[in-house]
Amino acid sequence: MSSRENLVGRELCRFTYLVERGKIRELVLAIGDDNPLYTDPEYARARGYRDIIAPPTFGTCIDLWGGMDFTTLCSKLQLNPVKVLHGEQEYRYFKEICPGDRIEAVCRLSRIIDKGKMYLFILETEYFNQEGELVLSSRHTIIERK
Repeated sequence: MSSRENLVGRELCRFTYLVERGKIRELVLAIGDDNPLYTDPEYARARGYRDIIAPPTFGTCIDLWGGMDFTTLCSKLQLNPVKVLHGEQEYRYFKEICPGDRIEAVCRLSRIIDKGKMYLFILETEYFNQEGELVLSSRHTIIERK
């Protein structure tokens, strides 16, 4: 068994991220989504939310601003950075994420799949709010060409 395979099931990183109103705004401006749920607190509250909510791909912002950088990820997984590609990414929301939430994320390597000319590394991350509630989970595939 390779040393990489010994990482399967193990925690790769744990980090905390404080959700900022400005980061939500930056993302919605970048993706061009004018849904007032993401920018107008009164509108969001009138629809039952406690504040504006983070848009569906905000998990990527949490990871980029709070999680491992690319170099650290490659080092932990023993990847050759010049042979790495981003595969698919999926999110499952269980509760809304709002400004002021303190998110604790735990990332694990769930599987390594040998596809012949490439390896697929499947990372799963769970995100908990300050109440300890699971608010988001993600599955991320990293491809390493052989």
